[in-house]
Amino acid sequence: MKYNCLILVLCIGFFACSKGGDSPAPTPPPPVVVVEPSLTAAGGVVIDIDPGTNNIYAVVGTSQRIEVKLAAIPVSGVTIDTKLIKVSDNTTAFATGPLSSTSLTNPLTVTGLVPGVLYNLSVVVTSKTTPSNTKTVEFKMAAK
Repeated sequence: MKYNCLILVLCIGFFACSKGGDSPAPTPPPPVVVVEPSLTAAGGVVIDIDPGTNNIYAVVGTSQRIEVKLAAIPVSGVTIDTKLIKVSDNTTAFATGPLSSTSLTNPLTVTGLVPGVLYNLSVVVTSKTTPSNTKTVEFKMAAK
């Protein structure tokens, strides 16, 4: 009986004193860094009717539908400001914004065009997360 008690005490002592977890403690994974897509990159913001800076887009009628297309969108979304200015006297003929969006394709309708008047259309797309991440697209348009 003495030997049974001695063996029992030794077994309990052995298991109680054993070290657990000799391996190093697990390190937490590094935080995920989300890189915001650049709106200023080539093709970052495209206006579907943009004729380029040296050309004039001819509009039939007094309004024109445009689409602001983004290659990628920041997590928090963007704001879109649109302004149509008469070139002759710098008065604003049409303005919208800031419109909030989380979509890659954003349709807009520019109204108030008068035939025979030259206009400058300015579309400014700005990230809500990083205001310095801004793209401005400008071109001329005129109604027939």
